[in-house]
Amino acid sequence: MAKLSWFNKVVFFFNWLLAAATIIAYLLPRIAPSLYPVLAALTLFLPALLIGNGLFLIFWVIQLKRQAALSLIVLLIGITFVNKFYGFRSNTNHEKQANEVKIVSYNVRLFNKFRWSDKRAVPLEISDFVKEQNPDILCIQEFSANADFHTEQFPYKHTTLRHKKIKTGQAIFSKYKIINSGVVSFPNSDAEAIFADVLIKADTVRVYNMHLESVRITPSVNKINNDINELDQSKSEFMLRRIGRAFRKQQNQAEKLRLHRADIRFRTIVCGDMNNSAFSYVYRQIKGDLNDTFVEAGSGLGKTYDFKYYPARIDYILADKRFEVKDFDTFNEIQDSDHFPIATVLAFTN
Repeated sequence: MAKLSWFNKVVFFFNWLLAAATIIAYLLPRIAPSLYPVLAALTLFLPALLIGNGLFLIFWVIQLKRQAALSLIVLLIGITFVNKFYGFRSNTNHEKQANEVKIVSYNVRLFNKFRWSDKRAVPLEISDFVKEQNPDILCIQEFSANADFHTEQFPYKHTTLRHKKIKTGQAIFSKYKIINSGVVSFPNSDAEAIFADVLIKADTVRVYNMHLESVRITPSVNKINNDINELDQSKSEFMLRRIGRAFRKQQNQAEKLRLHRADIRFRTIVCGDMNNSAFSYVYRQIKGDLNDTFVEAGSGLGKTYDFKYYPARIDYILADKRFEVKDFDTFNEIQDSDHFPIATVLAFTN
């Protein structure tokens, strides 16, 4: 430190603070949000923390300073976190084979029911997208029964609709026969998960479609929420408390969903909007022994939510290890919701 200029000493001080915050974020997936609800918000920003450490590393390397070791060690410790928001696999444009099944998951934001977008043909555009992708199973979050959305290609469906006038909920559409279905209710919340047991040839596959508690930070395609733009101390404290409350609810929802599928013996797929990052306790609870299909076969940034300037990945398709993940896509060019649709192709391994 004695050989550093006063400017570099200040930089190294902030480097230490960032390194400490990053190490804490590494530990948080193993700590229930109910214990440290505000601190759990750090998991939302882990990609930014990793990028920050990378910038510090470059800063010190350019100067040939040994202080580079701090961020290098932090990045090496967290190297397994990187592929949770960035996929290094090349996009192969895999063509689905006869023994494979294609899944699409999409939070459609009620098909623009409340006119968040100036576009008037959103339900038809989403219908066209689904028709083009031709999935075997389609999971929709924030479904609206009143929209002009076409599902003729799916002979089987399971939907839950709340509110008599709005008629919103979750939906699973399938080309394969649904032999059983149900709901995993979450108390004191509009969030819920639904499930359908789908008969694919001789195999039964349990498909969950989840929508967990929202943290209600919604900078859209057209504007950034004022809470983000003008963060004075009172607003930031309020937002952190709100995130903490949402994370506590998500924890209970994740644990309930994990218990619900604990005794399932046939293959399981979990789709939907988790409203939390892949670095969270909630993600770890729901994922369990399943494969994250983006981690297995994704490429580039896994951004699924249109949060400006930040690669937020909060939508997932998690698959039983008895499937081989052949392909994964995020459709960032589809601007019909505040979320982007995701798709995966799975092969039966035995």
